[in-house]
Amino acid sequence: MIRIQRAGDRYPGGDPEAGIETRHALSFGPYYDPDNLRFGPLLAVNEERLAPGAGFDEHPHSHTEIVTWVVEGELTHRDTTGRETVVRPGDLQHLSSAAGVRHVERNAGDAPLAFVQMWLAPRETGGEPAYTLLRGLPDRYELPAAGAVLHVHRLAPGEEAELPGAAALYVHVVRGTVALAGEELAPGDAARVTEAAGLTLRATADAEALVWAADA
Repeated sequence: MIRIQRAGDRYPGGDPEAGIETRHALSFGPYYDPDNLRFGPLLAVNEERLAPGAGFDEHPHSHTEIVTWVVEGELTHRDTTGRETVVRPGDLQHLSSAAGVRHVERNAGDAPLAFVQMWLAPRETGGEPAYTLLRGLPDRYELPAAGAVLHVHRLAPGEEAELPGAAALYVHVVRGTVALAGEELAPGDAARVTEAAGLTLRATADAEALVWAADA
């Protein structure tokens, strides 16, 4: 079964007056939909836009795997594990909050910042927080703590990518347009597929898509 969520159907959040604009794919904060709480291990898929100087002050997380993909601009990250990094387009950041961690995320630059942040539920709680930063356009990132794998597809027009079979498959279009199972997906659109098998993603323009495959 495939469920399409268009960019315009996302729940608007954030704090626009403070330069923070957010679009939520799943129930988040004041937005509550009992039929849209999670998909597989995914708890949140947020499109974030931060104006220069805007950001999220220090705040806590626990028992969550937080994966961030920067689309444009630069994200300054600092957390209580002692890490302070700048995440750029094509970089992948993973913060495992474990039993508890606090962090800050800001746009310290002069240009707008856009990123996709995805929260996943770990299979086991507790443990020590950990941080990973991959530079240079990774194509695949395994997240065994949540039983999931992230695939990054960058496709030229007409190019195709076979999608993995999975109990839960989540496709998020970052840029460009793609065709999936007879549907055309544009930036911000997403597809949720249960018991996926034999699906192909085809670019109808230069495209970038994030695909989560999970076994539950």
